[in-house]
Amino acid sequence: MTFERRNLEGLEQNFAAIIEYIMKSINKLQQKWGVGQVQFWLIMTTFALGGSLSGYLNKQILNLVFLEKNAAYWLIYPLLLTILWPISVILVSFLTGQFLFFKGYLGRIWGRLTGGAGASPIHVAIFASGAGSNAKKIIEYFENRSSRIKISLIVCNVPGAGVLEIAKSKGIPTLMINKTEFASTGYVESLHNADIHFIVLAGFLWKVPEVLVNAYQPGMKIDSSMVNGKTNTAKGIINIHPALLPNYGGKGMYGARVHEAVVAAGEKETGITIHWVDAHYDEGDIILQKKCGIEHTDTPSTVAQKIHLLEHQYFAPTIEEILSK
Repeated sequence: MTFERRNLEGLEQNFAAIIEYIMKSINKLQQKWGVGQVQFWLIMTTFALGGSLSGYLNKQILNLVFLEKNAAYWLIYPLLLTILWPISVILVSFLTGQFLFFKGYLGRIWGRLTGGAGASPIHVAIFASGAGSNAKKIIEYFENRSSRIKISLIVCNVPGAGVLEIAKSKGIPTLMINKTEFASTGYVESLHNADIHFIVLAGFLWKVPEVLVNAYQPGMKIDSSMVNGKTNTAKGIINIHPALLPNYGGKGMYGARVHEAVVAAGEKETGITIHWVDAHYDEGDIILQKKCGIEHTDTPSTVAQKIHLLEHQYFAPTIEEILSK
């Protein structure tokens, strides 16, 4: 009885170890692809159905061409399957709602196979904590242009934030982060695995940890990426602040708090500042500032509206200018 119990306990431990390994592998894939649990399983379903469809079509086509399974049959079998598999996966991805993911996924495979013919894309991650109005404008700006700049990931720290719905509607992968891990690792590995070259902070309320700032200094190596036979490199991190820095910046100064302080101080003008991100709040080198006037009838709410107009007008073109150099 004792022997049987030991065997049973051993099997349970082995089973638990296998399950733990599988779950870790799934988590790694989710982080690499920058997708949530639901989207992950939709992607895996697409792989499975696409593989089954390509195998079925392959056999049907070969059976029409060949009367028997001779040497030519088995020679052509893998070649035809290689052609049919991506076509089948793309067809199935329309049904599962994962077309944009597989378009990018297969595009990266093709780029590696062909040595990355043409200019390689620049993958951008947008970090946001709220409704995502700036993120939406940036996404729409680049999706409507024939640009190599691709918004490839939305990083968010607030469950249920509006920016997540925007990402979902646009078919852009998301990465949810927690404060403890962000402070210690900066999610650098996840960003590298997603081939992210450039980070845009658009209403992101946490301080960026030094480990992430250092990893994304322009020119730093992105370990996972090889494009055109050359090591891929980071292109930096930028932020947009709703005031004319260095005024009304620093810890705790964001959103409505900034506008309230500006109005309370009786300022005659305010504006936006787009700047590089360093290890301190709002102290990175300034890239661009744009101003707007403040009338005596303005309130924090009306000032916020003026600032949003400036943000929507200048943020995306500034990103394009930086990444086109």
